Amino acid sequence: MKNRITQLFNIQIPLIQAGMIWCSGWELASAVSNAGGLGIIGSGSMYPEVLREHILKCKQATNKPFAVNLPLLYPDIEKHVETIIELKVPIVFTSAGNPKTWTEKLKSHGIIVVHVTASVKFAQKAEQAGCDAIVAEGFEAGGHNGKDETTTFCLIPMVKQAVSIPIIAAGGIGTGRGMLAAMVLGADAVQIGSRFVTTPESSAHDNFKKAVVDAQEGATLLTLKELTPVRLMKNKFFHQVQNAYAQGASVEELNDLLGRGRAKKGMFEGDMEDGELEIGQISGLIHSVIPAANVVDEIMTEYQHALKEFSAAKYSFA
Repeated sequence: MKNRITQLFNIQIPLIQAGMIWCSGWELASAVSNAGGLGIIGSGSMYPEVLREHILKCKQATNKPFAVNLPLLYPDIEKHVETIIELKVPIVFTSAGNPKTWTEKLKSHGIIVVHVTASVKFAQKAEQAGCDAIVAEGFEAGGHNGKDETTTFCLIPMVKQAVSIPIIAAGGIGTGRGMLAAMVLGADAVQIGSRFVTTPESSAHDNFKKAVVDAQEGATLLTLKELTPVRLMKNKFFHQVQNAYAQGASVEELNDLLGRGRAKKGMFEGDMEDGELEIGQISGLIHSVIPAANVVDEIMTEYQHALKEFSAAKYSFA
């Protein structure tokens, strides 16, 4: 399946696994890459020496291209960049910051750079900064998100009008039909996160995986916009946040309530009460824990079936 993204990344199918904090290490990234997509190591939760270990193990586990997600607000970002350049990671997805900061340096070492954004304005800035492609992420996505709550269905065609570089759609996509819809809207590929959380290769805790599988419609909500907007599963901590809002909590009080390490406590250590549980709205459609390769196969099989149905449909407006 050839298009601008598969040719840019040298992959077989235009399906990218999101670089998720605490959930996507070398095992998941290599599994997705070996299945024909693009796996991504999420470096936001890793110390520099840990990222080095994951890159080296990923190189041993796959001979296919893979990427590293690089949150630009990461405190030791210079060390991460040095490691990525030294170990010749072929592709970097930057997020949570200004793409101008590191794009030129990364590209000077032959690295393909993709930036994650939730708005048309920052998609244009990413293109101006020299990024090779962008991820346009709607607010249905799990984890940190845009303040404007623009849905994927609206964001993709608006970004398509505004930029000429390839577009990867993200947010609320976890099925083949969702993938087809995104590409009809103008995307060249899709990035999927939540569906890969519930795989054996994911580094998420089994408690978190079970919670995602059991989730129903309405299980998540975007909150904490005053700090960094994040979509969370509703649990004890989430309701503490809502109560703080009801009592008129200040930004400082919200920050104190959030504290440090809540995402690790929830998603990685399995504390379903006091942990921060970042997952997308698509969790309501996730019903099983299956290997990453099976997820890729299911999505692509459904995509091909949906494409045939779409192509064969005949419409009459008489």
